[in-house]
Amino acid sequence: MNIREKRKRRHRCLFSFFGGLALAATPLITDTASRAAGADFIHAEGTRLVDANGDIFAVKGINLGNWLLPEGYMFKFARARAPTEIEAIIEALIGREQASRFWARFHDVYVAQADIHFIEAAGFNTVRVPLNWRLFVEAGEATDADRFEGPGWALLDRLVGWCRQAGLRVIIDLHAAPGGQTGVNHDDGSGYPLTFYVPRERRLTIALWRALASHYRNDPTILGYDLLNEPISPYSDEDYLNPRLEPLYREIVAVIRSVDPNHLVLLEGGQWSTSFAVFGRPFDANSVYTYHKFWAKPNRAALQTYLNFSKRWNVPLLIGETGEFNDDWNARFRRLHERLGIGWVFWPYKSLDSETAVVSIREPAGWHLVTAAGSVDAATLKPDSLPPRGQVLAILNAYLEAAEFSNVRVNGGYLKSLGLAEP
Repeated sequence: MNIREKRKRRHRCLFSFFGGLALAATPLITDTASRAAGADFIHAEGTRLVDANGDIFAVKGINLGNWLLPEGYMFKFARARAPTEIEAIIEALIGREQASRFWARFHDVYVAQADIHFIEAAGFNTVRVPLNWRLFVEAGEATDADRFEGPGWALLDRLVGWCRQAGLRVIIDLHAAPGGQTGVNHDDGSGYPLTFYVPRERRLTIALWRALASHYRNDPTILGYDLLNEPISPYSDEDYLNPRLEPLYREIVAVIRSVDPNHLVLLEGGQWSTSFAVFGRPFDANSVYTYHKFWAKPNRAALQTYLNFSKRWNVPLLIGETGEFNDDWNARFRRLHERLGIGWVFWPYKSLDSETAVVSIREPAGWHLVTAAGSVDAATLKPDSLPPRGQVLAILNAYLEAAEFSNVRVNGGYLKSLGLAEP
């Protein structure tokens, strides 16, 4: 049996409406003693995360943004923001066949083994990996025709293997759920959080998490499952949607616990992961409550509502995204979290021509031709208005070469602000 056939057998999962109901009804497994014997899973113990020996595990992490879920601003696009929009621009510029080759190489070079070695050597202990559901599901026309296959499985497996070798932990983050859970570009949806409105999208989201948890249930390299990135933006109907977030989390956790008693589940607040008002009493004993904060005042007052929640319910906290300001702010905000015993995951690891990432991709000559196309309405793009395909292809190839770790610029000040150093 070849590798592709093995992967198909390993990941194929049929999910019907009645099967989804049965899975959602599965009782929770909250007894931490049920963890695989001898495996070094990170787990919650009061307000701390600890390893199998009971030693505190203080998360020092970095987000691998833009790798499996491209974001327009990281290409310097002003209009094409969502992954499908970015893909449409690249295809318009160089054609479908060359675009497919571009993305295949992009996935190979944007995060490679050399990047993981560097991340470990710099002093990080965790990476958070934003995922797009489209890379993990081949959707059928009927609900029971969905198959959990796609290039994302092999890419994520490869990354997890590199991290295992390097001694890094991995947070799997569903950044774009079926239908879209946020209602903005980075959930790659329609512009509204249809995950909460369309039963098929909800069922598919739950089933995808069951497939992911089943696949990684025995691997302690995985720190935990970040169920939904930044759900329910402030632009959406908060009064309707906020009461529906925790019930969806309960359904997802139920199917995860039906196959995986070992891993942490990470629960993000509403309104771009800033509000814990959506939460009631904790319902899973091995959970972490996580928030995102950018550009806040680096003082305790900015975190007090999260601290109050943690103290009231004796649960751990994690800041899952922060940064993209300046080195002084980074250092102050990072030290604040460490004083309070809260782990951190900064954003991002790599970006184009940026001082606010760990490493920066040098902008290739002619890149303005690519950004020009990504900064207008794609519907207005006409073949005769675009630069020659051969010219654009050369520019994109130069970008891919610049994205290789051996060619990036390390932002030493950024690393220093995180209490780390360039190896």
